[in-house]
Amino acid sequence: MKADFYETLGVARGADEKQLKAAYRKLAMQFHPDRNPGDHAAEIKFKEIGEAYDCLKDPQKRAAYDRFGHAAFEHGGGGGGFSNGFGGGGFSDIFEDIFGEMMGGGGRRRSTGGRERGADLRYNMEITLEEAYTGKTAQIRVPSSIACTDCSGTGAKPGTQPVNCAMCGGHGKVRASQGFFSIERVCPQCGGRGQTIKDPCPKCNGQGRTIQERSLSVNIPAGIEDGTRIRLSNEGEAGLRGGPSGDLYIFLAVKPHEFFQRDGADLYCRVPISMTAAALGGQFEVTTLDGTQTRVKVPDGTQNGKQFRLKGKGMPVLRQAQMGDLYIQTAVETPQNLTKRQKELLEEFDAISSKENSPQSAGFFSRMKDFFESFGER
Repeated sequence: MKADFYETLGVARGADEKQLKAAYRKLAMQFHPDRNPGDHAAEIKFKEIGEAYDCLKDPQKRAAYDRFGHAAFEHGGGGGGFSNGFGGGGFSDIFEDIFGEMMGGGGRRRSTGGRERGADLRYNMEITLEEAYTGKTAQIRVPSSIACTDCSGTGAKPGTQPVNCAMCGGHGKVRASQGFFSIERVCPQCGGRGQTIKDPCPKCNGQGRTIQERSLSVNIPAGIEDGTRIRLSNEGEAGLRGGPSGDLYIFLAVKPHEFFQRDGADLYCRVPISMTAAALGGQFEVTTLDGTQTRVKVPDGTQNGKQFRLKGKGMPVLRQAQMGDLYIQTAVETPQNLTKRQKELLEEFDAISSKENSPQSAGFFSRMKDFFESFGER
């Protein structure tokens, strides 16, 4: 028995279009085959989600389903005179309607009067952490197709125009009747475009577009993060025969930095300090991403891994008047290549040291000894 469409999407019967779309988007992403390779159950669930959304997103189908349930779409949709049947544009159309702006195949290509939407394009850009901090305007060169200048994108020879297809009358589809059934299919003569070109443009060979490298300006805001996608509307591939252009997506990658590691708006920097500076205390200066010098005071007895917070010295928060923090982590360095005199001084220091000078190490070994002694008594 088929599951209830509302239960499949996890929405109430009174859910509006926005709620339906949000529920479908979430579930489709969760059970998409690309995210669940080899999972047959996820594939079935993915199809059920698509079938449910295809029905409920259409007001007529939804009204019929609310009244007759699944019977509305059986035997040619006899229930309540609902005759256009289930399926409509097909499940792939549903998915592309919602996720059409995402990369992967150029999105859905809509055809209107012989015109087809151009494919979306992807451009990978790498920037430095400093550029992510300040923001920048970058100039990029993108090879893509543009509308043919000779035919203005129509695909027809200058001075001529495309004409309606003689077979389908400009509809792009033809019907064939067989008994009680009427089957609609793509017109074989015009390929579903609805128009034909008798005299193709010699420059673009009837495509309505040519390949050309373009220079574009991309605004990268301060605080942008690694993996961010910037969309430039209508800057993708030109559409066929005057169709609308696709979009251009800029995928940003921030280069690893030599000194700073980033976590959201916060920055982390590991600074080595000498054993004597950690023991006696001192100070040092670090250069932050804005180029200024900031002094960090180290109290006496500082341990390895101690963090110092520099408030407001991190990354900008994207499109907000806020700044993250910079965390300085100390790495106490053990002396190397000691001279004879230096070793003598350290040995002298060790001889006069007490447990109070190294409470952690003294306490650790004492606790370990007590633990195993009590463990042996059990």
